[in-house]
Amino acid sequence: MKAVILSAGYGSRLLPLTMEIPKCLVKVEGREILLQQLTALAEAGVREAAIVVGYRHRQVREFVAERALPLRVSTVFNPFWSVSNSIGSVWVAREHLLAPFCLLNGDTIFDETVLTEALRQPPPGIGLLVEATRGHILDDMRVAVSDGRVTAVAKDLNPARTTHRSLGVITSTGSDGAYAHALQTVIERDSGHAAYHHAIVAELAATVGVSAIEHQAGKWQEIDRPEDIDAWGQAQRTSA
Repeated sequence: MKAVILSAGYGSRLLPLTMEIPKCLVKVEGREILLQQLTALAEAGVREAAIVVGYRHRQVREFVAERALPLRVSTVFNPFWSVSNSIGSVWVAREHLLAPFCLLNGDTIFDETVLTEALRQPPPGIGLLVEATRGHILDDMRVAVSDGRVTAVAKDLNPARTTHRSLGVITSTGSDGAYAHALQTVIERDSGHAAYHHAIVAELAATVGVSAIEHQAGKWQEIDRPEDIDAWGQAQRTSA
């Protein structure tokens, strides 16, 4: 299984930290977000990763070339990073999405156990790593789950239907091109370039089906704002 990491965006909500470095190279507890992700993926058994880059892409490529990393890493440039939403990054990486893969956002830090549990025995076909809701948190990607299957995914999903939130990790064990086909369908729609890549999961949920992978163990934190960095540090110190 290859990992695909979406790390092309500007990270405006992390300003001024991202004024001169890309979001994935912001340090949290002394280590870059990207390095923490690659380490967690390697611990989960992943041996290869493709990083989709855009904003300050040369810095990411220099980091990959100069650092000793725990797995093989390549980069894919997204020339549309400033004018499209996250689906644009998935589009430029589509050749990596025909064989089994694990796709994740480039701004989320995981305890190693989170990805190990999710990838140890991923479900057949497409899976989405989710966590039961404990009240709405700003910018959650909301998910409706019924009998272990994802039935809807959207940021504006009705709270009454929302049972889970997404951790931003998508798995595919197949080689039938279902994910790539859904990507094509979504991006060809009016304003498809502006879609979040979870719209692909929503399309799959309505057609071939998506399994909900329940988050079982370990902490995780999406790094959107400077206070998220402090929250992760506090969580680590609390668990130490």
